[in-house]
Amino acid sequence: MNELSIAFQTDKPLTAYGALAAAAEAYGFDAVTVYNDMLYQPAWLPLLEMARATTRVRLGVAAVNPFTCHPINIAGNIALIDEASHGRAYLGMARGSWLEFVGVQPLRPVTALREALACVRHLLRRDPAPLTGEFFPLAGGDSLRWQLLRADIPFLLGAWGAQTIRACIDEITEIKIGGSANPDVVPHFRRILDDVGVETQRVQGLRREKQGAKQTEQHSVGIVIGAVSVVDEDRAAARRLARREVALYLPVVAELDPTVQIEPELLARLKEAAARYDFDGAAALISDELLDRFAIAGAPDEVVVHIETLFAAGASRVEFGTPHGLTPEKGLRFLGERVLPRLK
Repeated sequence: MNELSIAFQTDKPLTAYGALAAAAEAYGFDAVTVYNDMLYQPAWLPLLEMARATTRVRLGVAAVNPFTCHPINIAGNIALIDEASHGRAYLGMARGSWLEFVGVQPLRPVTALREALACVRHLLRRDPAPLTGEFFPLAGGDSLRWQLLRADIPFLLGAWGAQTIRACIDEITEIKIGGSANPDVVPHFRRILDDVGVETQRVQGLRREKQGAKQTEQHSVGIVIGAVSVVDEDRAAARRLARREVALYLPVVAELDPTVQIEPELLARLKEAAARYDFDGAAALISDELLDRFAIAGAPDEVVVHIETLFAAGASRVEFGTPHGLTPEKGLRFLGERVLPRLK
């Protein structure tokens, strides 16, 4: 089943989040995501406000990193959000960006991320057994000291790398390709997931055979596409704003997408402009074709077509990222009244 979600940046008064989530739920979104970006508010209290104001939508953070927030704190916080929402929480984890700002340089980040996911799950199970690990071990003999609603909270992995996906696939139900609106990249990740899933299933099958256990169905991991979204009847203004918003991260994400070829000279100019925080200059370098690979932008009708193309390519969920519109209020209204009804 294809899902639609909306993501909010944590730069608002605490009292604003409940109303935003309630509006998104009323419009028919399937999930509401909160970012956890460096230098913005931590996601947990905004999510708590959202949990109190809603009854149906899934609620999650995408994503928290284990290098500035230890897995024991991640486990405790997501368990409380799950309790407050009566079992509607999901947890997104990723390596994280801008870690150099606080002098953090993760060693062996793939291994650390895999261990972090396993550590959070171990804690959610309230398993008192020791957990070995290079980065996030648990001594054992104790665990979280209150009754949790669920141990099986769904995990999402934010990643572009095949190595990271392979390492973490046993722990996750979704991967999020952040910063992309490119239909061509979805089959690329589906191939990675299918290949890893087949190998994982083979290894697990051999283990079960040795243990005399029955085979289980292959676990399918969903693909979430999320990007800057700007929707307005003024198509030119929407795409103009989207170009400026995309300019900050496009030089990084463009290099991660194996289906996009950018001339080295153009890429260098984009990086140089972004490094100077010259977002208008960088935006002027972004063509219509390039913009459509990394943003969802334009009039409502063409946004609908773009989303349909992403679903047809194999995305299981599409997430509308900030700023949503020329103003956040107009963007949410256009998405809820002019885009979602067509897609639902």
